[in-house]
Amino acid sequence: MLQPPVTDPPHFDVLPGAEARGSLEHCGVVELPRIQDRRGNLTFVEAGRHVPFDIQRVYYLYDVPGGAERGGHGHFKLRQLIVAMSGSFDVVLDDGTRRARYHLNRSYTGLYVCPMIWRELDNFSSGSVCLVLASEPYDEADYLRDYETFRHAGRHPDTR
Repeated sequence: MLQPPVTDPPHFDVLPGAEARGSLEHCGVVELPRIQDRRGNLTFVEAGRHVPFDIQRVYYLYDVPGGAERGGHGHFKLRQLIVAMSGSFDVVLDDGTRRARYHLNRSYTGLYVCPMIWRELDNFSSGSVCLVLASEPYDEADYLRDYETFRHAGRHPDTR
């Protein structure tokens, strides 16, 4: 059964290592630096400091129609930091045995997602923008697009 939105999700003081995979315990909220100024605020992300990987790809979702869902897949090795740059949306993470829902609505917090986690994005507000920092270039072979295949791969890590 899907858990209600996490009201106090785990925050990382120490980022997970590259070997961390396949468990919700290795996923959580990352507080990004925020420099406040009367002229406007500034947030930045540095690879290896704010995300535990070198950033190889950046993409963003926008103009998502009301009621639409994105994601619905997992990755063998890709690590991501998901940030609500504008507006809000929910991210549902699933490690094959447990699910957790995170509500993202601040441009200075990100959700770190380790490999072998199923992710779904929904509940997009009007005008929302979802920014994703990724550890790898696009590789279709890294995707797990069928949930049962994902669960099987999680139970049998030697399948890839």
